[in-house]
Amino acid sequence: MVGGRAVRPAGGPGRRMTRVASIDCGTNSIRLLVADVPAGGRHVDLLRRMEVVRLGEGVDRTGELAPQAIERTRVVLAEYAAAARELGATSVRMVATSASRDARNRADFEEMVRSTLGRLPDVIPGREEADLSFLGATASLDDAAAAHGSAPPRSPYLVVDIGGGSTEFVLGDAGGVRAARSVDIGCVRLTERHLHGDPPTAEEIARVEHDIRGALADVTAEVPVGEAATLVGLAGSVTTVAALALRLPAYDAEAIHGSRISRDDVRTVTADLLAATRTRRAAMPVMHPGRVDVIGAGALVLRVVMDSVDVNEVVVSEHDILDGIALRLARG
Repeated sequence: MVGGRAVRPAGGPGRRMTRVASIDCGTNSIRLLVADVPAGGRHVDLLRRMEVVRLGEGVDRTGELAPQAIERTRVVLAEYAAAARELGATSVRMVATSASRDARNRADFEEMVRSTLGRLPDVIPGREEADLSFLGATASLDDAAAAHGSAPPRSPYLVVDIGGGSTEFVLGDAGGVRAARSVDIGCVRLTERHLHGDPPTAEEIARVEHDIRGALADVTAEVPVGEAATLVGLAGSVTTVAALALRLPAYDAEAIHGSRISRDDVRTVTADLLAATRTRRAAMPVMHPGRVDVIGAGALVLRVVMDSVDVNEVVVSEHDILDGIALRLARG
């Protein structure tokens, strides 16, 4: 989601809703969802916002969160806290993931959040991050398929959430998560390690692929990816690749959510992104400014995963850990 989006509440009188606010603070972006969540069925968005604050800038190299990155995050978090209060959210949960898990000065970040939001963030382990991503991604897949006039995707699902610092792989079905693994191949981390050219060189790209394939060997040792009937892709790298593959004139979350992108299209988009200069990537109409520098690595993760798992398409979800946080917060 680019920027913010407010939606008129749905549902008739007597439909009990719990209004909650969820905040997901990752390595690259911080996002807000304020939603009305019923006891069962689809939740209703009131507000979604995403801002790129690059909290994890340099953390792979230094092991610490930079003071300027913490301050960028504080400014946006203060806006989110105010929005949640104004909309009357009865509960707020902030989850912080890869960058803050890895940082030596995690306490500085946590104190900033406590003083800004009024409560500490939940710096969750990779397994809980995977569980929440799976819940958020799969809760609305049938509705999304119906909106596109297609059959519901088949389970089991392999949910792949490509973040800034890490990527989560979760295999599961209607009964919940069967297996999960989080590995450090996020788009920011890989870009900072290897992609320095404009555009990156073939050698730089090969080093990224080497890291991804090494991490996938760890994943397949724990997650039986061959059991998956459907690959579900989440987060900004995947949705941006989808927007480019669909040739959208502007970013359109409704067109992207539930879309099915072929492996050939993912290969074509990834090759184009890696061959493009920064200026050309920035001029793409669906490109968020905060993704310009890291989208090549994120697309490469998706392409290598599809090749390695040997699937012909990815089902793209606009719903992810942010929705999972809200659902778990309201329903327990």
